[in-house]
Amino acid sequence: MTDEELVLAMTRGNQAAFEAFVHRYHGPLLGYLERMLRDRKKAEDVVQDTFLKLIKQLKSNKIPEKIKPWLYQVATNQCRDYWKSAGFKSEKQILDYIPDQPDKEPSVVELFERQESRVEFLKKLDTLSETQREIVYLRFYQELKYQEIAETLELPLGTVKSNLFHALKKLKASLARKEEVNHAKY
Repeated sequence: MTDEELVLAMTRGNQAAFEAFVHRYHGPLLGYLERMLRDRKKAEDVVQDTFLKLIKQLKSNKIPEKIKPWLYQVATNQCRDYWKSAGFKSEKQILDYIPDQPDKEPSVVELFERQESRVEFLKKLDTLSETQREIVYLRFYQELKYQEIAETLELPLGTVKSNLFHALKKLKASLARKEEVNHAKY
């Protein structure tokens, strides 16, 4: 079933359609939010809140025209609200004083994230502006189309394309510098 067919079925109260929709988007939304928030528990909370907002939207008969960008827009806005909140600021201050304590047995995801190239790439992403980072995540990790990204972030299409171009140019230059340094060592 397409997203539109699932949404139509959900408006009619079809529980199976809602479960299929959640199954389709839970993983991708959680991955996106984990990268944005860098906190799995908070990301899970935001995913749950996003689906709750969808239920409220459907109950009020305000059906989003394009559901996928709408979902990511709601999730992105919740991230921004969280970052502006006093709760985020106090959590950040507390976490600055608590040393990281690794789990006894790392998960497969944690092992994958420990790979040097991935860690370095994520560090390079941190050098981008918040908008550029969001666009890169949505384009390459969530595979959204340019128009969907524009709708999600409420930006003009040209701005999305421009930001992505400059972000990729910056990442490419940064990675090229690293390659030059590595070749110079050998």
